[in-house]
Order: sequence, then C-alpha cells, then structure tokens
Amino acid sequence: MRSRSLVSISHHLLMEARLTEEAAHYEFDQLFQRKIAALYLRDSKFAQKARDLVRPEYFSENAAGVLVRIAQNHQKTYKTIPDFRILPTIIKDEIAARRIRPDMIEPVNKMIKEVMNFDLSNPGFVRDQITDFAKHQAIEKAMFDALPLLEKRDWDKIGTIFDEARRVGVITDSEDYDYWKEITSRTQKREDFKAGKIVRDGITTGYSGIDAYLYHGGWGRKELSCIMGPAKSGKSLSLGDFTKNAAIAGHNTFYGSCEVACSIISDRLDAAISDTLIRELHKDPAAVEAAITKIGAGSGALKMREFPSGQLKPSQLHRVLEEYRNDGIVFDLVTVDYADILASEYRSDSLQENLRTIYIDLRALAFEMNAAFLTATQTNRAGATATTAKATDVGDDFNKVRTVDVLIGINATDAEKKSNEARLFWAASRNTEDGFTLRIRQDRQKMKFLTKILGRE
Repeated sequence: MRSRSLVSISHHLLMEARLTEEAAHYEFDQLFQRKIAALYLRDSKFAQKARDLVRPEYFSENAAGVLVRIAQNHQKTYKTIPDFRILPTIIKDEIAARRIRPDMIEPVNKMIKEVMNFDLSNPGFVRDQITDFAKHQAIEKAMFDALPLLEKRDWDKIGTIFDEARRVGVITDSEDYDYWKEITSRTQKREDFKAGKIVRDGITTGYSGIDAYLYHGGWGRKELSCIMGPAKSGKSLSLGDFTKNAAIAGHNTFYGSCEVACSIISDRLDAAISDTLIRELHKDPAAVEAAITKIGAGSGALKMREFPSGQLKPSQLHRVLEEYRNDGIVFDLVTVDYADILASEYRSDSLQENLRTIYIDLRALAFEMNAAFLTATQTNRAGATATTAKATDVGDDFNKVRTVDVLIGINATDAEKKSNEARLFWAASRNTEDGFTLRIRQDRQKMKFLTKILGRE
C-alpha cells in the first residue's frame, strides 16, 4: 500500500515537473528580455560569465531567442560573440539551413536593430536576475530528474543531481580548454575562414597591408600591442591614426592621453579626415565639419579623455572603461598614449619594476575587457640614433618586450623624413614572424601617418 502510494505521488510530481520544464519562460517583461539579448550579443564579458544561464526557449519573443541561440553557438565555436559585421552572413546561413523560418526573418532583422541600440547599463544586476531564474529552473529540473531515482532509492545519484543544480551560477574563472576535443571547433573556424564566412576578429589598423602581417588580421583582442620610437617620431600620430581608422570601420574606440590634449588630437584627426593641412583648418571650418560629420555618421564610438602625465593607474583606467560599459558602450580598441608615463599601482624605487607592473596590468585589463589595447614606448639613446631600432633598443626596461604581443618600431633617417617616408620594423611578435620592415609614405602636414605602403624589406 505504501509502495503504491509512493508510485502514485511520484507519477503526479513527475508529470508536474515535466509540464513545468516544458512551459518554462522568463518572468521578466519584454524590455528586460531584450536587454538580456542585447547584452548577450554585444557585451562579451557578460556573455562569457552568463553563457550557461541563458536559454533561447525562455524568451517570450522568438526573435530574441533566435539571436541568443546564434550567439551561443558562435561563442561555443569561436570563443567570442559574433561581430555585427558578420552577423548578416550568419543570418543568411541560418535561413538557408532552415533554422530560421521564413515568417521569422522580418522579426529577427527587426530584433537586431533593437539590440544594436539597446541600453547596456547595469550588466551585474541583469546577471543576478537571470542567475536567480536559472537556479530556480535548475532545481525544478533536478526534481524532474530525481523522481525516477526516488523509487529506486538511489540516494547518491539524487544527491549528485541536486549538488549540480545548486552550483548553477555565473562563471567567475576561465574555463578549461580540452585541446583534443576542441579540434572540431578549431577546424570549423578554419573552414569558415577559408570559405569567407568569417573574418579574423582583430581590430583593423585601417591598412590591409599592415593587417596582413598581424596574426588576428589587426590588433588582437585580449592583447597589448605597442608602437616604439624616439621622441617626435610620430608615435602619438600613429596611435591617433589607428584609433580613428578602427572607429571608421565601425569599432568602438577609446583614446586615453597622458601627454597630448584632446583638442590637439582632435585637430590632427580633423586634418587627416578632411584632407586639410593642419595649419589651415581655420580657412574653411564648414568644409572640415562636413567631412567629419559625413564620416562620423557611419562610424563606431571614438571617446577621448586626457589625464595628467604620471598620474593615471591601470585600475583607474579600468574604472573609466567600466563607466562607459554601464552607459552601454563596450570598447573594441583601447589606446593609451602612452604606457611609459602611467603610474604603477604600487610605486617602488625601481623604475624597471614600476614599468613592468604597468605593462602587465594593461595586458591583464585587455584580457578582462576582451579588447585590443594599443600603446607606445620610447627607444633608448642607442635606438634613437640607430637607422633601425631593434627590440633591444627599447627604453628603460626590456620587460616591456616580454609583455607586449606586438612591438612595431617607427624609423626614419633625415633623408627619409624630407621625402615623407618612414619604416615600420616588426621588432617583436608573439604569434607571427618579425624582423622585417615595411616602408611607408606619410603626409605629416595633413597629419596622415600613412598614405601608402611602398614595400617590404
């Protein structure tokens, strides 16, 4: 009698649990659900920490669920969220494979426009909300899975199921990478790259001839790249140029200057974009404004802040970037002009130790933000007088070379400067060849760091 009662109760609870599982959906309103989708598609940090908490079928709007599913699959294969430049290609493939129904095409395209402009503030609060929901669903599923084991009195297995449910939450540490098993995802990524379905996830320099020699097809996310040169060699000019080009390509960029005022940097960019001599910007202000406005309309964000030399710490930069993230701006490229004049978190009497920690902290910040970080450094006296400065000519501390992922030197003799020419020397590169030079033409009167790549030496 007792056994039949237990079976009856178990069967009833099993049916209720099954119905609950099938009917599960987010209790949040549509605006909040769209915010979840927007964060998942646009904020890589959020997507990484919350990736196992978001289930496409929980969204009341199928279009939002479709986009989250696409983002999840892309992240599983490529370890990053899909770039909006390649999202149209992904959508076409989904339609061709009938994973997006014909009646869903218009709602999905409309949802993409929604999430592109959606507010990304307070990601932590959103994570907490969906974590609570995910825990609730995990416990319900544990009940569903444990009921058949209840009749078998398999207490150990039941305990394991509920232990796993209780562990549901945001990811705080990096996940294990199974080299042998992940060959499938690596192969898929290479096949898609070969077929032209995806592009490398680097942040373009704006010059295909330079991108071709960078492992990621541009500045690498989670990496620190560095431009090296003597004083007045054009380091800041190059940093502004590369940052501007990335913004024009649609990336969100940040330029933190510890040396040059934002007004000066802006004048340089105005001259380059409007093809105007910097000393003649005042002659036709309306034409300059029209050129900037036209280019800016289709560009990503280009935010600037200036800081006193020797005062900005990496932790303070982190807070600044988080402020922007809370306002909905997630940066793809962060330029720091320049690392040598930042302040270390804990100052010591050793200049080398201070510089070492600054560079390590910047690279760690790049990793955490999933952004490409770009900075500059001085050569030493020998490098300043050398025809071509090598990695060993870096100023003050060789640990910089050990820390950065790419080190490119700017070199120019007096004759080359008169001819508006310079040479970019690949002094060090973690993932590609180095030790070669690209000869370039410049137009420094119009603040154009590079107008043509003349060849490789």
